[in-house]
Amino acid sequence: MSIAAVGSVRRGRGARRALRQTRDVKMLPALKRGIPLMEPMDAEQVEKIDNASMAILEDVGVVFRDPIALEDWKRVGADVRGETVHLDRALVRELIATIPSSFTYHARNPANNLPFGNDHSIFVPMTGAPFVRGLDDVRRNPTLEDLANFHKLSHMLPAMHSTAHHIVEPYDHPISQRHLRITYSSMKHSDKTFMGMTTSPKNAEDVLEMCAILFGREFMETHPVVTGNCNGNSPLVWDETMLGALRAFAKYNQPILCSPFVLGGANTPAGVAPTVAQLNAEALSALAYTQVVRKGTPAIYGHYLATVSMKSGAPMAGTPEISLMNMMIGQMARHYDVPWRTSNTLGGSKTFDAQAGYESATTLMAVMMSGANYVWHSAGWNEAGMHCSMAKFVVDAEQCAMAHRMASGIKWDDFDVALGAVRDVGPGGHYLGHPHTLENFQEAFFMPEMFDNNSIEQWQADGSVEINERATTRARDLLNEYVEPTLDAGVNDALLDYIARRERDIPAADALNQDL
Repeated sequence: MSIAAVGSVRRGRGARRALRQTRDVKMLPALKRGIPLMEPMDAEQVEKIDNASMAILEDVGVVFRDPIALEDWKRVGADVRGETVHLDRALVRELIATIPSSFTYHARNPANNLPFGNDHSIFVPMTGAPFVRGLDDVRRNPTLEDLANFHKLSHMLPAMHSTAHHIVEPYDHPISQRHLRITYSSMKHSDKTFMGMTTSPKNAEDVLEMCAILFGREFMETHPVVTGNCNGNSPLVWDETMLGALRAFAKYNQPILCSPFVLGGANTPAGVAPTVAQLNAEALSALAYTQVVRKGTPAIYGHYLATVSMKSGAPMAGTPEISLMNMMIGQMARHYDVPWRTSNTLGGSKTFDAQAGYESATTLMAVMMSGANYVWHSAGWNEAGMHCSMAKFVVDAEQCAMAHRMASGIKWDDFDVALGAVRDVGPGGHYLGHPHTLENFQEAFFMPEMFDNNSIEQWQADGSVEINERATTRARDLLNEYVEPTLDAGVNDALLDYIARRERDIPAADALNQDL
């Protein structure tokens, strides 16, 4: 190797070190899919699932445990027998046809707005963990400070497009008032889009009132700014709490996820295809209801997927059946031309170990190949959602960044220029010092920061640090470097005034606020 080439290599290494020392926390754009979809069903099989689902809606029906919903269904001509609603397939198709196939999420920082639907996808962190493994990796009940730290990490990690809502449950605040502080934390600690609590209709209304303070009520009429979730009770039941929250979001024209909660083999038939047929019927019934409440309101075909161990009854993640079902559900959502949600880096491991990595990676790859739009539970999930791991949160986010790169597809912009390097280097040479390499090494190949690819001697010299410790250190560094995105002082005061008033109205209690 010539002296000039050696110098070029050294300068390249120095540039790489400088690059790694300069943290890039700019949010990645919404993923625009550039690879083929994995679609395991042919057209006849898609129709078979559709027909089976429609037959379930017509013949078996879906229970809506909510008097307002039952009256709404009667108003549009559905066959209502007690609490069971039988839906004619023509009515279902007519209703879901008005769901937007795509829209744009608007964040308080317009630079973080996100196209959504069709071939655009976003990554959203996990939510709902009653335990946390923080910087000390000790499993315990979380606090509002823990939640704030996860919102800060979500803000700092480029692949996270949202801060979600209650990533962990803040046990240091009363359940009845908790939604207010959760929403404020999402708004204050990041200027990305976020989710809104739907734990009761009143809680959903509070969230939307706070969004109106932040964005403006008129703006929300025509701009999606927050996402709600309506969980179904499989098999074939929607309850009053979720339906009331759905109506609250529809009132403000805000997107709502319609999510059957599937434990395959326990609350669905023991089989992939029939499970998808039932789940599809459940999702369609809720999607249709969103349009009964408000025609044209954004709605997202949702689900939570797990299979059940027939040995213990425990939910399982990362199984081949879940991958197949994700691919099938993607096909069904596209068949109806509606955006869809799935769950991402799931796992049942009790610690951040090899099992956690394998389960999460298996699900992540299937999700990417399925073409999901709203990719929820993308960071931190462990122990079947019972805890959020700060170390895993950071690694999962990097995995999502890698998936983002893969699913964006092949870059052809410098193809001809790069081929010129082949002529320059010729047989037996190397490309390390070539100008094209020095200009493109930052983006040519993804360089994971959470994976150690050094020799074992170098790894030992650096302290034999394993991934859990490495990720915890990264999380600590990110939190130390975090700079809060400025929230308008007047808006901040109005939000705090609203919270103070509602906390006076709602008695502190270890129960959800349903009435005030």
